[in-house]
Amino acid sequence: MMLNSMLICLALNVYHEARSDEITGQYAVAHVVMNRVQSDRFPNDTCAVIHQGYEKGRHKCQFSWYCDGKSDTPRDPEAWAWAVLVAYDVLQSRVPDPTYGATHYHATYVKPYWADHYKKTVTIESHIFYK
Repeated sequence: MMLNSMLICLALNVYHEARSDEITGQYAVAHVVMNRVQSDRFPNDTCAVIHQGYEKGRHKCQFSWYCDGKSDTPRDPEAWAWAVLVAYDVLQSRVPDPTYGATHYHATYVKPYWADHYKKTVTIESHIFYK
């Protein structure tokens, strides 16, 4: 399997956002990125969606891991391999979207200001999903 930039970006997002989740939670996080790519409210490129907000500075990214100032290099080889597989499956449309079209999510232990502005679609693993 060739690792192109879209696959790497999506796999890094799955790895950093959901590597401790079971596989369904990882697929859900990947689908949110792809749902944003399909939306006219977000960039139409996988990497651009994940990197959105970087230009605003530290801790302003749509996905916090990308601009938290820490290394983005995966340190857990097994979790990285799973993240690549999940990203590949989602990019190839091999797995249905378990989020019902969600474009947003957050961890279950936080309550972001924006959560009341969207419709909750589902809770999967450690995340609550919205559209």
